[in-house]
Amino acid sequence: MKIILRQDLPNLGKAGDIKEVKRGYANNYLLPKGLAFEATESNMKKWEFEKKVLEKKILKEQNEMKKLAETLSSISCSVMVEAGEDDRLFGAVTSADIAEALLSQGINIDKRKIILEEPIKQIGVFSVPVHLGNGIETVLKVWVMKK
Repeated sequence: MKIILRQDLPNLGKAGDIKEVKRGYANNYLLPKGLAFEATESNMKKWEFEKKVLEKKILKEQNEMKKLAETLSSISCSVMVEAGEDDRLFGAVTSADIAEALLSQGINIDKRKIILEEPIKQIGVFSVPVHLGNGIETVLKVWVMKK
């Protein structure tokens, strides 16, 4: 059965690809979940329309992410923590803590987009990479300060 993929699927193809799959796989999984269309002439036209709408949406999201990246690179984020002697933290600053500090400044970012190789365990200034998606990355300056 020939189908048109509506979104990228691992091991099958990218959105818009026309693939030949087994009828059971298409009828029982791909079509009911809205992951694909049957490759008919009317569905091809329908996909072309959806593709234009999707491209506009992706372009809009990329512009928003670029603006967000510029904002993040121009600001700094302060995280207040409890610390003992030698400026060693009692806990650690994680990506969730940084996301929460950004939220208090009015910037909502998913903690999974903030990339920390390991949690921050000292007081100081750190440059933290943020991967916003679609290849857009920036660096956020994080100040870890003692309460």
